[in-house]
Amino acid sequence: MSRPLAWMPRGGPLVFPKPEDAPADGLLMAGGDLTPARLMLGYSRGIFPWYDEDSPILWWSPDPRCVLFPGKLHVNPRLRRALQARDFAFSVDSCFERVIRHCSEVPRPGQDGTWIVPAMLEAYVGLHELGHAHSVEVWENGELAGGLYGVKLGRVFFGESMFHFRPYASKAAVVFLVEQLRAQGVELIDCQQATPHMLRLGAEEMPRKDFLSLVRRLCAE
Repeated sequence: MSRPLAWMPRGGPLVFPKPEDAPADGLLMAGGDLTPARLMLGYSRGIFPWYDEDSPILWWSPDPRCVLFPGKLHVNPRLRRALQARDFAFSVDSCFERVIRHCSEVPRPGQDGTWIVPAMLEAYVGLHELGHAHSVEVWENGELAGGLYGVKLGRVFFGESMFHFRPYASKAAVVFLVEQLRAQGVELIDCQQATPHMLRLGAEEMPRKDFLSLVRRLCAE
């Protein structure tokens, strides 16, 4: 018998159920709100929001968890040659809201609509203004070619979404991000769920219990 889904009223106590108790798909709790305090508490516990306009806010902690250790980034020779051949330039936090809007609007194969609903967009722009959420922008010939955004807490970067308008731009954003995070002492990048894109770049899946233990230690640092 499946357990009842925990429900949190909007503005309710700043708590989450134990993510270890979530089923393998990771659905842990519904409801609550997207205040900075709740979002950051969620990330520090290995929990993130993901929902659409037809549902309440849903909070997840899947098992296994896809992660990328910065030291294990894999850039194969073909990708390296492709990146060297492009005239990409990079920036950080130069147009965060533009990046997240593109992430919500650019069509993706096999995906109908977006989970970056207006309330999510507003919440993460707020986190950016507080210094918690960050973007990487990739430019080619003065035009925005791609980018990504996520949340940094302690020695963990929680990746949220990416987009590209030009070939290889999103991969270039990941490679640049990893280089920056390694220099900052970040030890873990959370990819949430495995995708072929990230697995080819060296991401791997790890059991949720190991991920949660690691996140709690690295976020505390």
